Amino acid sequence: MNDARELALIFRRLYRAYGPQHWWPAETPLEVIVGAVLTQNTAWKNVERAIANLKHHRLLSLERLARTPPVKLATIIRPAGFYNIKAQRLHSVVRWLRTRGGLTALGRIPTPELRGMLLRCHGIGPETADSILLYALGRPVFVVDAYTRRVLNRYGLTAGNETYDQVQALFHKALPRRARLFNEYHALLVRLAKERCRAIPTCVGCPLA
Repeated sequence: MNDARELALIFRRLYRAYGPQHWWPAETPLEVIVGAVLTQNTAWKNVERAIANLKHHRLLSLERLARTPPVKLATIIRPAGFYNIKAQRLHSVVRWLRTRGGLTALGRIPTPELRGMLLRCHGIGPETADSILLYALGRPVFVVDAYTRRVLNRYGLTAGNETYDQVQALFHKALPRRARLFNEYHALLVRLAKERCRAIPTCVGCPLA
């Protein structure tokens, strides 16, 4: 079986087992962006607490976040860990968004160019940039994270030493470039990795067994 057929088979089995995941867990595109920055190197439950703090302080708006000094922002997002670093990164992204005219104005920018702009923001790497592109802006880019790598490696589709771009290219070449498909696929891989394909896997009963 070639990569395209195997990746399609994995998706069908996971979707049949788990159904639609309705990702990303957020109320607005801006909240997705904030979550994508805060989730770096921490558990999602900690991000939820930090976002709850931002909502409590009525800061989940582009203008208010941009006007909030990073020092103050750091104290509010403290539950997310590495709060001083993440406050700087979040401030960098929201200030960039404001200078570009907000989320709506980004719709006119081609995806490759927009991705390059995000990667030039302080502390934004490929995974965070692609999470923003896919989940907040609906662009057809596949997000590669540790869960994706783990599943593909155990399934035999990767050797484990590929770069981010090489793993992403597997999906971009093998599957239709549709944001909805990439959204569901990535979310399903995350669910599989959290429930069964953990550091010590539970293979009996796995949809991919």
